[in-house]
Amino acid sequence: MEGNIQSLSNSQLEILKTFRYDLNEKDLKKFRKMLVRFFAEIVMDEADEVWDKEEWDEAKVEEMLNTKMRKRG
Repeated sequence: MEGNIQSLSNSQLEILKTFRYDLNEKDLKKFRKMLVRFFAEIVMDEADEVWDKEEWDEAKVEEMLNTKMRKRG
């Protein structure tokens, strides 16, 4: 059974440390919102980097909105 053990990431370990304490429903909801905001911020930062790197503008966004970009496998 030891072959199935996976090590936890540093973020998983940090989150587990916080669960030493019981949170009431209100605080648990706040905690979830905080995590969502954190990951949303990461995604937005990455999107901003792509925007800048690719030198996109509003015209490019309009083009993408009006172009069928999915490829059939």
